[in-house]
Amino acid sequence: MGHMRKMSTLRPMAVAIVLALAAPGVAFAQTTKEQEQDARIQHLEAELQAMKDLLLANQAATAAPAAPAATAQAAAPTAPAPTSGPAAPIQKTTILTAAAPESRFSYGGFIKLDAMTTWTGDGEIPDATPGRLFYFPAGTPVGGQGQSYTDFHAQFSRVWFGVDRKTEEGDTFKALVEFDFFGGGNTNVGNEKFSNGYPPTLRHAYVGWNNWLAGQTWTNFMDLGSLPETVDFVGVVDGTVFVRQAQIRYTKGPWSVSLENPQTWYQAGSPAHLNANRSNVPDVTARWQTKGDWGHFSVAGLVRQIRTPQDSLVGGGVSVAGSFKLGDSDSLQYMVSGGPGIGRYLAFGLGPDAYLDVDGSLEAQDMVAGFAGWRHNFSPKLRSTLAYSTARIDTDLAAIGPAATRNTQSVRANLIYSPFPKLDVGAEISWAERELSNGDTGDLKRLHTTVKYSF
Repeated sequence: MGHMRKMSTLRPMAVAIVLALAAPGVAFAQTTKEQEQDARIQHLEAELQAMKDLLLANQAATAAPAAPAATAQAAAPTAPAPTSGPAAPIQKTTILTAAAPESRFSYGGFIKLDAMTTWTGDGEIPDATPGRLFYFPAGTPVGGQGQSYTDFHAQFSRVWFGVDRKTEEGDTFKALVEFDFFGGGNTNVGNEKFSNGYPPTLRHAYVGWNNWLAGQTWTNFMDLGSLPETVDFVGVVDGTVFVRQAQIRYTKGPWSVSLENPQTWYQAGSPAHLNANRSNVPDVTARWQTKGDWGHFSVAGLVRQIRTPQDSLVGGGVSVAGSFKLGDSDSLQYMVSGGPGIGRYLAFGLGPDAYLDVDGSLEAQDMVAGFAGWRHNFSPKLRSTLAYSTARIDTDLAAIGPAATRNTQSVRANLIYSPFPKLDVGAEISWAERELSNGDTGDLKRLHTTVKYSF
């Protein structure tokens, strides 16, 4: 019976192959000589015969092992199906053709649609800037006439690929590379006219060997587990340590230390941030973390060189973060960070690392930031988060001018529903304000919705 079913399946396939191959030949014959038509028919017949031979060979190969399996099943018809054990492999050979033996491959990601309407009270958020795609504190306009916008995009959709391996000696290896499609904003405005194509952007690319990590990933100064769930890309941006960069890290128990890519951003007489890629000493971080049934707690420190064409100095700061379970359905998440010279690590680079004083000397910029978020689970499928975030920069009005950012804050509340596992449908309302060093302020309000499916 199995053989007959295979033949009935193969016959329509062979007919389809003949039709697909013969169709171009018919059209060709209408415009060529008769002898060329005969040659074409002979060629098609040869291809069909070769295909038949291949199908028959495949039948013979797959039918041979079927008999012993059927016999074994007949001999033990009451044998129970296994209820545990390793899953059957989905393929006989590895897809990692150049990898070490016994390497395991994995992949995943998510598809995310963001749809939002934004109202500004004091100016315009230009198109092709990050503030149109997510909450970007430095982009809240101050001065001017209020505007409103509606934006849809899927640029934060994400995919990652990983491989891991454990040797007989107990050494563990892992590697991961991850991409999304956001490269700092919609840099091709004309693209929204018809195709909305966005190139992949590198997020993570690292390799791990036992306690060591080398490559690009989250800074060791950051506590990723303390971030509350938001519909926005990050949401609590004002008070968040947020940097991905190349580094070498060592982790032992609750401790981790790292040497990370140095970079200096500073101000010289205006709010504009200038890039001074002159550091010759890596940023150094250390972090300690503990966790339990009650939640987790971490404290991290950062020491770095700030170097410009004019001068150099030492900066650094401390970040305290964690989560705390308030009951079966509630939890609190928080972060407080601050110090002189850590501007690019906070709030998407809201403040500079340093600035030039009126006398021309380089001064480390003091900055403090933090957030708190409360999450409540109404049911296994419905949850909500309320969060507040703020950042304050000790701006020197005389040195930088009246238009430099001095303070930002935002508050947001969301409701996220998961009708099926891995599928999230959410809505979030938020309000944000930015204050300049001269006291002028501007605000924005946003309704942000999302559909996200993880795989």
